[in-house]
Amino acid sequence: MRLPKGGLIDRATPLAFRFDGRDYSGFAGDSLASALLAAGVRLFGRSFKYHRPRGVLSAGAEEPNALVELRTGARREPNTPATTIELFAGLQASSQNRYPSLKWDIQALSGLLSPMLVSGFYYKTFMWPASFWEKLYEPVIRKAAGLGRASGLADPDHYERMHQHCDVLVIGAGPAGLAAALAAGRRGQRVVLCESDVLLGGRVLAETPDAGLAWVRDVEDELRALPNVRVLTRTTVTGLYDHGVFTALERVADHKPEPDAGEPRQRFWKIVAREAVLATGAIERGLVFGGNDTPGVMLAGAVRAYLNRYAVAPGRRVVLVTSGDEGWRTVADCARLGVTVAAVVDRRAELPPGLPATDARVFAGGRVRRCFGGQSLTGVEIEGADGEVVRVEADVLAMAGGWSPSVHLAGHLGHRPVWSEEVAGFVPGALPPGLRVVGGARGAFALAEAIRDGGGPGISIPDVPPGLVGNGAVWVMGGAKQKAFVDYQHDVTADDIALAYREGFRGVEHLKRYTTLGMATDQDKTANVNGLALLAAQAGTSIAEVGVTMFRPPFVPTAIGAMAGHHRGKTFRATRLTPGHARAAEMGADFVEAGQWLRAQYFARPGETDWLETVTREVLATRSGAGLCDVSTLGKIELLGRDVGAFLDFVYSNTMSTLKPGRARYGLMLREDGFVFDDGTVARLEEERWVLTTTTANAGAVMQHLAFAQQVLRPDLDVHFASVTDQWAQYSIAGPKARAVLTAFLDGGADVSDEAFPFMAVGSFTSLGGVTTRVFRISFSGELAYEIAVPARHGDAVARRLMQVGEVTPYGTEALSVMRIEKGHPAGGELNGQTTARDLGLARMIATRKDCIGKTMAQRPALLAAERPALMGFVAADRLERIRAGAHFLAPGAKPTPDNDLGWMSSAAYSPMLGRWIGLGFIAGGTARKGSQVRGYDPVRGGDVLLDVVPPCFIDASGGRMRG
Repeated sequence: MRLPKGGLIDRATPLAFRFDGRDYSGFAGDSLASALLAAGVRLFGRSFKYHRPRGVLSAGAEEPNALVELRTGARREPNTPATTIELFAGLQASSQNRYPSLKWDIQALSGLLSPMLVSGFYYKTFMWPASFWEKLYEPVIRKAAGLGRASGLADPDHYERMHQHCDVLVIGAGPAGLAAALAAGRRGQRVVLCESDVLLGGRVLAETPDAGLAWVRDVEDELRALPNVRVLTRTTVTGLYDHGVFTALERVADHKPEPDAGEPRQRFWKIVAREAVLATGAIERGLVFGGNDTPGVMLAGAVRAYLNRYAVAPGRRVVLVTSGDEGWRTVADCARLGVTVAAVVDRRAELPPGLPATDARVFAGGRVRRCFGGQSLTGVEIEGADGEVVRVEADVLAMAGGWSPSVHLAGHLGHRPVWSEEVAGFVPGALPPGLRVVGGARGAFALAEAIRDGGGPGISIPDVPPGLVGNGAVWVMGGAKQKAFVDYQHDVTADDIALAYREGFRGVEHLKRYTTLGMATDQDKTANVNGLALLAAQAGTSIAEVGVTMFRPPFVPTAIGAMAGHHRGKTFRATRLTPGHARAAEMGADFVEAGQWLRAQYFARPGETDWLETVTREVLATRSGAGLCDVSTLGKIELLGRDVGAFLDFVYSNTMSTLKPGRARYGLMLREDGFVFDDGTVARLEEERWVLTTTTANAGAVMQHLAFAQQVLRPDLDVHFASVTDQWAQYSIAGPKARAVLTAFLDGGADVSDEAFPFMAVGSFTSLGGVTTRVFRISFSGELAYEIAVPARHGDAVARRLMQVGEVTPYGTEALSVMRIEKGHPAGGELNGQTTARDLGLARMIATRKDCIGKTMAQRPALLAAERPALMGFVAADRLERIRAGAHFLAPGAKPTPDNDLGWMSSAAYSPMLGRWIGLGFIAGGTARKGSQVRGYDPVRGGDVLLDVVPPCFIDASGGRMRG
């Protein structure tokens, strides 16, 4: 079916490829669709619901039918329109959604059930009996769901994220977009021109070659010569967001078997533009009539694209059905290139003068009743205005139902398009700031009009005939009892829309969801207006009154991998190492992932049989001497400003503004719903300089929380803050000998006695001969302890020096967890987002004389109920029994049912100080259960242990050890 000459293909570069296991050949410049059509292939795929045979409908990204799987193995990619795939040597493609083959698909038998598979059939069918859902309905639905197959293997390619700022972003390189880019480029503005195609020119590429194509090439040459203009081909703008932010997907290597070494497969752009020009053109509509999905039924504009751009005749005998003048261009192009036009069906009873001459029979005021053929079109049944019904043999039926401006991007911020009777389509209404719509996207379809619209009077206009640009307004043609499709991919018919209306789904958004109209991968591009027209006809009103569904990004399907860029696998959150990591590794640390960080879990020594023996040694050594723990991963945020105190009073439940310089205080943050968000310490370094710490896991979330509070809730306060987590290395030195170690470490024998440096004191010292050193006398272990902070570049040297100045035992997160449980300090297991200050025994930390985030919601009756679980301690009645976190509490003898559940164990550890297993947990009744016994029921690990309920602080309840 290849024409002997013409087209924009390179006949000197043949390309071999495979489709469904068969070898084919095309040329450079072909799409997969054009190459297969040239080889005589008519059947491309199967529809989603009925598995009906489907061929190519369009020539662009709006294609709903010809979806294929590309490549094999890990690079297999499903659901790609064959119309958008650039042909390359070695391309392997296969049809999808069929079994065992495309020609013989056993699932096509579902078409026999089509009277049952109407709109919303799944809502009505799978309700009864309820017991069938898991056993029958869900497995069957899951088996039938989806179109193509994901490979299931790790993606071998990588993707890039790019950022670009410009004065003018031009979206679309058709005549209007080229003119707009040229005008802005000549003005010296920084211009980015994005075009989804590999060639510039838009619809000019698909029409009769004339001066318009020469004009495109001249403009392209000038644009590429301008240093302030960047042209991005193979790049589709996918979304419009607030403040002039756009996203775009560049297909860098999709036209190759695999990317070159070091080359990304795709690149995802974030473009920030002062001004944007939407020049996305228009999408042709089909018409609704019986059998309009038969392979060989195509859009008239697509027929011209294959004829003129790809030098491919989609068929040998063409019937045209049109609703206006513009469809007659297909008649003229077919005649010029030697393709027979068997008949022209024009829905208008009176035809205007000036239409192309044709030898074909013209049915003015006629309609298409039905199509003949199974896997390819063989004929068309036409009814004339006089009622005469004739059958015309044809293998292509070209539909010219008018053009719908492509306004999707203009609606991404919620701006609805408006119906234009003049254009017979939706055009942009109110626009986002900085966006201008030109050319076909606003209904200016003629070449000269589009160029003037985009570039203004300073851009030359090519000398071409005005052409036929009338846009018809006919949507549906009745006739024989044959399915008439509106949404080709989801098999939504005209009858489905009528049924949905009868069943009460009359709003456009309800209709969309009930029928799945426009919810396929093509996202309404060809189905939208026809569906709305049918709904309007049912309601006896106009399309303008029916309204339109909203458009959302992305404009075309976009791989999540492209959006993520390099942020996947281990680089999704890059592993972070503390400044003292190398020292810990040298000492044999076993590391554990803590969020993004690697933290030392414990330091095993030769001869130790397991981790528990190691952790026990570390705990005992710390509580009897001195231990060193790297706490650099704690979130650290510095705050400056005269109103920091008032701001911290607002974000913490307890009062911070009374804190004096040189002092620290434990703080509790609540979420807006009254639940505990995070805890940590707040230190006032100077009058207007503060630093707070957060848990490792919540460092980023707390920073976001503070930013929201400052920018939205309290913008009146003079507060500035920044995350300094990475700027400071921090170590905890704990144990009764910690003061001696600290004194030896600091320059000049600094005085850190109880009198000079009491509990919760903060001070600035020097170490290592002049290194700024912040010291915080705070304790998480329950021992005399100090946290030492130095600039991160000195972190390794400080850790090594601390190990040299005394008998210091390094300990990791496991020993730290044991000591905090022994002390009764809540941490991750207790701060899980479901507990309140009252649950934790910290109700007194919600100050009564000030307001704070979450204070009001924390007073909800359900959160104050006496039966709500509260934090308590637990020990096994049998000292030899082991207890585990996650166990649930039951009364002795109670059956293990949800109704008898009293709470749960949140943390558990073996206590070297008590010589037994201990735990913290939440139990209904809280302190009222002190001295009672409950069961720790753990069915997952086979545990059922009798527990004594005790206070949550297991050692040194008076705090004497901690206060030195």
